[in-house]
Amino acid sequence: MPRKTTAGQKATAAPGPSVASSKAQYEKELKDLASKAQTDGSSLASLTAQFRQMRNAITFLFFAGFFAYASQLALAPVYGSIPASTYHFRVLAVAAFAGWAGNLFLSRGLEARGLSAGRLLPVFALSSPLVQYLLEPHSAALGPSWGPLVAELLTVAPVVLLSAACAADALDGVRIPLLPKFLADSLPGMGSWALFVAFENLAGDYVMRFGGRPSGASFALTRVGMQLSLGGLMAGLTPSLWLLLAAPALVHTVWFNPHMPTPAAMVKLNTTLQAHDWLLIDRSESNTGYVSVLQSLRGGFRVMRCDHSLLGGEYTDDSVVGGIVAEPIYGVFAMLEAVRLIQTGKTVADSKAKALVIGLGIGTTPSALVAHGIDTTVVEIDPVVHAFAKKYFSLQENNEPVLTDAGRYTKKLAEDESGARFDYIVHDVFTGGAEPIDLFTLEFLQQLHTLLNPNGAIAINYAGDLALPGPRAIVRTINTVFPSCRIFREFLADADSTAANGGSDFTNMVIFCKKTPGKLTFRAATEKDKLNSFTRREFLEPKHEVIASEFLAADQGQDAQRLLQANDTDIVTQSHKTSARGHWTIMRTVLPGIVWEKW
Repeated sequence: MPRKTTAGQKATAAPGPSVASSKAQYEKELKDLASKAQTDGSSLASLTAQFRQMRNAITFLFFAGFFAYASQLALAPVYGSIPASTYHFRVLAVAAFAGWAGNLFLSRGLEARGLSAGRLLPVFALSSPLVQYLLEPHSAALGPSWGPLVAELLTVAPVVLLSAACAADALDGVRIPLLPKFLADSLPGMGSWALFVAFENLAGDYVMRFGGRPSGASFALTRVGMQLSLGGLMAGLTPSLWLLLAAPALVHTVWFNPHMPTPAAMVKLNTTLQAHDWLLIDRSESNTGYVSVLQSLRGGFRVMRCDHSLLGGEYTDDSVVGGIVAEPIYGVFAMLEAVRLIQTGKTVADSKAKALVIGLGIGTTPSALVAHGIDTTVVEIDPVVHAFAKKYFSLQENNEPVLTDAGRYTKKLAEDESGARFDYIVHDVFTGGAEPIDLFTLEFLQQLHTLLNPNGAIAINYAGDLALPGPRAIVRTINTVFPSCRIFREFLADADSTAANGGSDFTNMVIFCKKTPGKLTFRAATEKDKLNSFTRREFLEPKHEVIASEFLAADQGQDAQRLLQANDTDIVTQSHKTSARGHWTIMRTVLPGIVWEKW
């Protein structure tokens, strides 16, 4: 019998789906899939569009960062690297904020005239070398403070402002999920600023790594070349007929600007310089600055220049050439050779002695050490400085140069217990108007202490304003590392001159130290020590001593105990800013202003 339900009725089989209902369900599922695919496609398209927006923004920030660094490079030969950087960060910050915050206002104002920030950007970039060229003859009137500020307000500030506006426009509508609204709204701006600064730092690393070395991108590593290359890339990104506005500036830069790295530009430049009794022998852009070799037609000497400072010079007059070594025009380089005269308790024959020279310049001191028969190793970070010293000056060598950063080289050597050790170390790293601060820190000096043999001696040259606290911190740090030191000036202190210069006392001082305790003394120099050189007869034996206790007495309180350490260099950084302006003034009396301005 058929089974009954609990209600006593027969159970019936469930009816199967009809053809009509199956078709309707199928169509519904198809519509749902189509809708889902459309939604997914829309999300993917939106995501792709946002990535495209971010890519465009990053591109503009990349150009701005590299162009900002190129601006610093272009100003350094006229003002020096430190004065050129004094207001640089603040100019960039104000320009970037104005471009980012005012992008809508700027966009509306330009659109009414058929323009856009992107179209104006390459015009300003390509015109910058001409603006800099026109401002350079006024550098003496503007000085090292106002000159760089005015130049950057008229060149790099518009480029950064427009780049920031373009980046803001590109990021308009980008949404960042999973973040609070206040953070999502502020992140694009903060991130853009961080990227911009990172790209400027990357540009510096790029020049430091490849500058002065043969490469296919050598033109793009020059000051003018970098600005033109970036302007051309910007023009490719936003092409328009408005680029014709930059045509006159571009023509002038290519054909008439003496800073163009071409033989024709150098010929035109020499026509100008020879009218002032100077001749440009060679020049090159490098990783430490703009390096050139200049000949004084009237003075009978030759100098090597790096940005707005001189690395050294030697006489070329027939009456003084042809000796054992060249005659330097600066006595301090001869005085550094007195490191051989320090009495350390154990005399080492020159033929068995080893020396380390950190910083080459034109090679005056290492050449003298080689002439004495000392096994001499030179560490120089700039390959162009070495190439020019070898080609145009009387550099003598008996070892291959170490063309690398001195900090990394000495650290590696000091950590190697079986590495080379030296009887003499000469530390002379002045370049571009200031000293590399990291090469005077406690940590670096301790490495040099390790590299000295037990009876070794070291000579450290410092060029700067001795009236400032920075040099005193350096001397205090040196005295902490080495047990016995004495300080000597290149020239006798002149109170009247210091007062006339507003209290500035810019000069070279050499700190001589030995590794053993006890009073530091020098043996008398012989004729052999002087290498038949009139400069060494006058300057080899140190004369103008600075009593360390009196020199350091100007510091009071915490400053009297302060050392220069890797994480605490502000005291020297601030002193360098003041000292660099004084050095700029001195350099303008050494060479005519037109030599500095025309490069």
